[in-house]
Amino acid sequence: MKRLLNSELFKIILGLSLFIPGVILSHFEYEYLSLGFLIAALLVSGFSVFSGAVRGMLRGDLLDEKFLMSIASVGAFIIGEATEGVAVMLFFLVGEYFEHKAVRRSRRSIKELLDICPDTARVLIDGEEQEMDAEDVEVGTTLIVRPGERVPLDSRIVSGTCRVDTSSLTGESMPRDAGVGDEIDSGVIVLDGAVTCVSIRTHSASRASVVLELVENARERKSKEENFITKFSRIYTPTVTGLAILMALIPWIFGVISWQSSIYRALSFLVVSCPCALVISVPMAFFGGIGAAASVGILYKGGNTFSPISRVESVVFDKTGTLTTGEFSVAEIHSLIDEGELLALVSSAEHNSNHPIARCLKAACSDAAAAEEIRDVPGRGILANVGGREIAVGNRMLMADVGAVCELDGYSVYVARDGQFIGAILVSDTVKPEAKAAIDSLRKLGVKHTYMLSGDRESSAVSVGGELGIDKVYHSLMPEDKYRILEDIISDSAGGVVYVGDGINDAPCLTRADVGIAMGERGADSAIEAADAVIISDNLARLSDTVRIARKTLNISKQNIVFAIGIKLLAMLLVATGIVGMWMAVFADVGVAVLAILNSMRTLRYKRKNKS
Repeated sequence: MKRLLNSELFKIILGLSLFIPGVILSHFEYEYLSLGFLIAALLVSGFSVFSGAVRGMLRGDLLDEKFLMSIASVGAFIIGEATEGVAVMLFFLVGEYFEHKAVRRSRRSIKELLDICPDTARVLIDGEEQEMDAEDVEVGTTLIVRPGERVPLDSRIVSGTCRVDTSSLTGESMPRDAGVGDEIDSGVIVLDGAVTCVSIRTHSASRASVVLELVENARERKSKEENFITKFSRIYTPTVTGLAILMALIPWIFGVISWQSSIYRALSFLVVSCPCALVISVPMAFFGGIGAAASVGILYKGGNTFSPISRVESVVFDKTGTLTTGEFSVAEIHSLIDEGELLALVSSAEHNSNHPIARCLKAACSDAAAAEEIRDVPGRGILANVGGREIAVGNRMLMADVGAVCELDGYSVYVARDGQFIGAILVSDTVKPEAKAAIDSLRKLGVKHTYMLSGDRESSAVSVGGELGIDKVYHSLMPEDKYRILEDIISDSAGGVVYVGDGINDAPCLTRADVGIAMGERGADSAIEAADAVIISDNLARLSDTVRIARKTLNISKQNIVFAIGIKLLAMLLVATGIVGMWMAVFADVGVAVLAILNSMRTLRYKRKNKS
C-alpha cells in the first residue's frame, strides 16, 4: 500500500482527480472551493518536487529543475493563475513518470547482467554438500552444479556432461556441450545434467565478476557528448535564470506591460527553459547503448569509446587467438620415411610437452609411448631417446646442432634421427569460421584498411592473411615491432584505428590504438584490462556490431541535442514575446523531454533485433 501511495502514477491520477473538479468549480464561480481543490492538487502532485527543491537549497543547488518548477508553480498561484500553477506541476510529474519509466527500461539489460553472478556456491567438503558464499570459495574447491543453476565460479568439469547456456555472457543463443576437462565460466546456466567441477579462479577473478565490473565502471567514463551537456547546463541554467529575472523587471519598470503579465512571462520562461530533456536523454542514449551491447556479449568500458569506434577507418588484427582459434593441426608432412613412423617418433619425443604445437603433434599419433629420455634445448626444440636412437625435433638451428643436413624452409617442425634429417611437418593454426565474413562486414561499414600483425613466420602469416583477404600482413614480429608498426599505421590514417587482440603482448597496442578491442573468452587479463571494449565470446562477427551500436548511439544522442536545443530556443522566444503562455511552455518542456527520452530508448532496439 505504501509503495502504491508513493508511486508517480498514483500521484498523477490523484492530482488530476482534484485538479479537474477545481477547474470546473472555477467556471461556476465557486472560487474558494475551487482554490481548495487546486491547492490540494498542487500538494499531491508537487510535494516531492517541493521537498527536492528544499533539499537542493540546503546544499546550495538553487538552479536545478525542481527549484525552477517550484518557483514557476508557486509564482503562478501568487499572481492569480492557480490553474496554470497546478498544470505546471502535473505536466512536470507526467514528464518525470515517463523519464523514470524509460530509465528503468534502459537499466533492465544491465540488471540482467547483475543477476548472472550467484552469491552462493554448492561445494563438496569431505564427501558432503555444503552451501557457502561464493566469495569465500578458494581455487581447487569441488563444486556441484545442477540443471537450471548458474555456475558460481570459473571451473573445470571433472565429472558429468551437460549443455550450457552462455547467452548471458556472450549473447550467443545456441547452447553448447560441455564434458570432463572443459572449462565453464561463471554466470553460464547448466541446462541439463548435473556436473562436478573444480574452481579454477576466485569469485572476484571469475568471468562474470569481471564482466560486471567492466559494465559498472563504464558509467564513469563519459562520452564527449555527455561532458558537453554537463558543461552546457552549468552555463545555460544560470543564464536563463538571469534572463527570467530581467524579463520580470524590465517590461514592468518601463511600463510596457503590467507587473502581473511581466511576472507571468518570466515564470513561463523559467518553465520552458528547464534543460531536463538534454540532461536526461543524452546520457540515457549512451547508457542504453552500453546495455544493448552488453546483452549481445560486447562490453564498452565507457561512453568515450563510441565516438572513435564510430569513425573507424583502419582495423589492425593480431593473428593467433584473434583471427585464428589458437588450436593447431597438421597441415603438411614431408617425410623421407613412413609418415606414420615419423609422427610416432615426434609424438614420443613431445610426450611431456604442453605446448599447443606439441599437443597437436601428439594428437596426430595418440598411441605413441613416451621416449626413454627427453631433454629440452631452449630456443631450439627437444632431444629424445626413442628405442635407443636419438631423435631431434625442433627448428633448423637444432638440425644444424645435430649435424642434420636440411634444405627445406617454411616448415614448423624438423625431425632428425641419429643426426640424419628424416622429415618436416607444417603445423597451421585454424582460422575462425566467422573471420572472413566479419572482415567483409567491416568493409561494408566503411573500413578502408585491414592489417595483420603476427609473430609467426612468413609462410603461416601470409597464408592466413591471404585466406581472409587482409590488405597488408606483417610477420615474424616481436611485441615491440607490433607497437612500432601500429604507430606508423596511426600516423598514416586519417580516421580512427582499431586494434583487435587477445594476448599479453597485445596490451601495449590495445592501449595505444584509438580503440582497443580484446577477445574476452580466452584473452589474457592484461589484454582485457588494456582494451576499451571486450568481445566476451571471442566471436569476430561482433566487431561489426560494435561499430553499428556506436554509430546508432551517437546519432541518437546528436538528434536529441539538436532537437532539444532547437525546440527550447523557439519556445523561449515565443514565451518571451508573449505569443504563448504557461500552458504551451509546460507542453514544450514536458513534450520535448518525453520525445527525447523515447528517442534515446531506440538504442535498446538493437538488442531485440539481434538477440535470438
